[in-house]
Amino acid sequence: MAKTIFLPFLLLALLVLFGASLSVNSLNITADQLNLLALKSYISHDPHNLLETNWSTSTSVCNWIGVTCRSRHHRVIALNLSNMDLTGTIPSQLGNLSFLACLDIHSNSFHGSLPIELTNLHRLKYLNLSNNSFDGELPSWFGYFPKLQSLSLSHNYFNGVVPSILGGLPSRIFDNFSKLQALNLPQNRIFGKIPSSLFKCKELTYLSLYNNTLEGSIPREIEKLTSLEYLYLDHNNLKGEIPLVLGNLTSLTTLSLSYNFLTGIVCRDPHNLLITNWSTSTSVCNWIGVTCGSRHRRVIALNLSNMDLTSTIPSQLGNLSFLAWLDIHSNNFHGSLPIELTKLHRLKYLNFNNNSFDGELPSWFGYFPKLQSLSLSDNYFNGVVPSILGRIPTPPPSLLWYFVSRNKLVGDIPSSMCNSSSLKVLTLWNNSFNGTIPECIGNLSSSLKHLDLGNNNFHGKIPESFAKYCTLQSLRIKNNQIGGSLPRSLGNCKNLNLLDVGNNNLNDTFPNWLGNLDHLQVLVLRSNKFFGQMGNSDATVSFTRLRVIDLSCNNFSGYLPTNFFKNLHSIRKGHENKLEPEYMEDVSDYIAFNYAYGLSLTVKGSEIEFQSLLTIWMVIDFSDNQFFGELPKTLGELHSLILLNLSHNCLTGPIPSSLGDLSELESLDLSSNKFQGRIPTELTNLEFLEVLNLSQNNLEGPIPQGKQFDTFTNDSYKENSGLCGLPLSKRCDNDRGTLIKFDRDDDELNWKFSLLMGYGCGLVLGLSMGYIVFTTGKPWWLIRIVERVQERFTKRKGYGYDPNEVNERYYLMVEEVRTYKDRMNCIVSLGICIKSDSGNLERIMRNNRKVRSIYDFEDDEFVRLRRKKEDEAMEKRRDRPRKGHSRLLACTTSLKKFVIESLSVSDFKNEPDTFAEAASRKCRQPAKKEEIDALQHNLGTWLSFLSLFFLQPYPFSK
Repeated sequence: MAKTIFLPFLLLALLVLFGASLSVNSLNITADQLNLLALKSYISHDPHNLLETNWSTSTSVCNWIGVTCRSRHHRVIALNLSNMDLTGTIPSQLGNLSFLACLDIHSNSFHGSLPIELTNLHRLKYLNLSNNSFDGELPSWFGYFPKLQSLSLSHNYFNGVVPSILGGLPSRIFDNFSKLQALNLPQNRIFGKIPSSLFKCKELTYLSLYNNTLEGSIPREIEKLTSLEYLYLDHNNLKGEIPLVLGNLTSLTTLSLSYNFLTGIVCRDPHNLLITNWSTSTSVCNWIGVTCGSRHRRVIALNLSNMDLTSTIPSQLGNLSFLAWLDIHSNNFHGSLPIELTKLHRLKYLNFNNNSFDGELPSWFGYFPKLQSLSLSDNYFNGVVPSILGRIPTPPPSLLWYFVSRNKLVGDIPSSMCNSSSLKVLTLWNNSFNGTIPECIGNLSSSLKHLDLGNNNFHGKIPESFAKYCTLQSLRIKNNQIGGSLPRSLGNCKNLNLLDVGNNNLNDTFPNWLGNLDHLQVLVLRSNKFFGQMGNSDATVSFTRLRVIDLSCNNFSGYLPTNFFKNLHSIRKGHENKLEPEYMEDVSDYIAFNYAYGLSLTVKGSEIEFQSLLTIWMVIDFSDNQFFGELPKTLGELHSLILLNLSHNCLTGPIPSSLGDLSELESLDLSSNKFQGRIPTELTNLEFLEVLNLSQNNLEGPIPQGKQFDTFTNDSYKENSGLCGLPLSKRCDNDRGTLIKFDRDDDELNWKFSLLMGYGCGLVLGLSMGYIVFTTGKPWWLIRIVERVQERFTKRKGYGYDPNEVNERYYLMVEEVRTYKDRMNCIVSLGICIKSDSGNLERIMRNNRKVRSIYDFEDDEFVRLRRKKEDEAMEKRRDRPRKGHSRLLACTTSLKKFVIESLSVSDFKNEPDTFAEAASRKCRQPAKKEEIDALQHNLGTWLSFLSLFFLQPYPFSK
């Protein structure tokens, strides 16, 4: 009773609390609405009427444009009025939005000063007032936002010194300000020094103070900002030394200090290799990258390559007067090179590759009288090639290697460069040189080993004057506008390994005479105007070492040269050498020059620029020409071939099966030809084949399946109307060789449905009959048949044993065959044999220990039982002839043999006349065609019924 009285009071209290909560929330929502309406009233210009038409008391404040409310308490948590072209001031009521966490009004025209009431926004995390017209002193109360993570005041008119928002306040403010991640104050009128206390914000990742009037130096405390990624201090009045500790900021990705009065260098050492090792406490000769002479202990070599250093080159480096080796390649050094480096008179090796140096290429490199190697590739040098080798009075005669590839150099090659008779390597590729190639360059071939002028704008002809004792190993003039023909004097370059003149305007026949160059390994003539047939070469060697040949995109015609392929011994027997793969490079003295760098080939459908080329790479590309005729079978003897491209020609005939012997092949492109016939199944032996393109031909027949062929898509076979099989949408009819579209509706489902119907009917009938037998025990019609059969069989054979001791399945099958129409039951027996797959029925019946099979009538167990019963009935009867049994045994045995040797399930289904004839012959009875048809029509039901009914054990009684 007490509980019943207490319950109404509890409900009343809950209702009162709920009503109070609703009232408070309603008041809070109304307060937020009033504060935002105050902001609206301070906006003097709303050109798009966004607030005028949307901020209305008739709708909930949470549905206003730019307003976001929390789903739980429906208080305003975010206000975004950015990019609305609004004009006005910020009212003090905005500080009453106590739940506000995000305030973004950037890219408008708000002006005036900021009200101090904004300090009430204790939950504020994101504040963006950028791109407005706020003025006055930068507020000092921003530090009162303890949860602030991002503060952006850029592009306004704030003035005064950097305030005490981060420095002058009590230390507890810094504890509350520890979550600041981004501070963006550029393009204002801020002056004064950078407060060192700013760097107590340990989570700061973005700091931008550029384009102000800051002065003083950069505080060393900046090293505390270990998470800093972006630092912009440019366009100020900062001065003094750049603190070396900037190199300790391992997360720093962007640094801008330009347009200040700073001195020194910025050295970034992300791996701390120099910071931890270059110390005055240890000898300079023990510093990393430094080598001293053993006699005078002076620095003779400085190797800082591949250290990811970021810095400029100081002029003091020129004071290392004993320096002979300077290697700083693969770093991020930038700026221009100081002229003080000309003091290094002992310098022999200078490598500035792969940095970010810019400006004009210095003309004073010629002042190094002992210089042997000069590497300036992969930078941003611009201007013309200076007089480093020609116009100075005494060019350095010792210069051997000169690398200035991948810069921004323009102009002609000065003919004075030909005076450098000691040059071994000259690479000017990937610049913007123009003009013609000086004829005297050919005179340098007596000393020059590698010449690379590719990827420029040269025109004219290739020099004709290659020296008689030419030492060239590689000549690359690709991607220019060179015309004419290949100079026959190139035949003097007996050591030539690589010739690349692709992507020019050369107009010539195939250079069979190059076959005399028995060291030639790479020949690239692609994308020119070569024409004619590749006739049999008169050369004595004929390209025996050639392993990469690219003739694509020319006008070659005629039959594919059979003898040419026969002579490619490097490709034919390359797999037999079993040598370790090597790169095509020239190793001499202390330099390993990769002269195949940047070689372009079409590989697997895409043009690839090789950074290096292995000697095991074997390529033949004759695509985009006018070759015709059939493929020579000798192609199948190129066992080491990796890429074969014969696409876009007029080749005909079948694809030779010998291509299946190309065991190393990874890419095969025969598209856009006129090939006929079937795809050879031998191609499935290509275990490394990754790309196959046989499209746009006249191929027919089934597509081979298995191995790599299972990975190819429709694109490999498109526009071959005669092809069938996966992955195409057509499948092959194996019996008639015709094409049939895949249709899963009728053929496949109909026979499955019929078979399932037969099994279902047989199962239902079998279970029903089994149920009747087991429940009634003596079905009179079945017992009468069994007893009649038993009496007749016993009378005729004279067996005196009890049928209960013999397997009933045997009696039913044997006596049914013996008693009823022999031809029909022979057919049934044959059907059971077929249905049980011959041996399956025999295996089932052999599991019975009493009688193993109707075909093993004379097994030991049966004989033992028979003799036992014969002894008991010796006085009542005598043995009688067993002609009936012999006939039955012969019939069933012959049926078994006939099924095993002559017929199959498909024969039974498809050839009823053959089956009827067989059954008639074996049972010596004429078989009626109607009975056979009727039996076949209900084969599923018959077999299921017989298997479930006759093979069930049943206790017969006499």
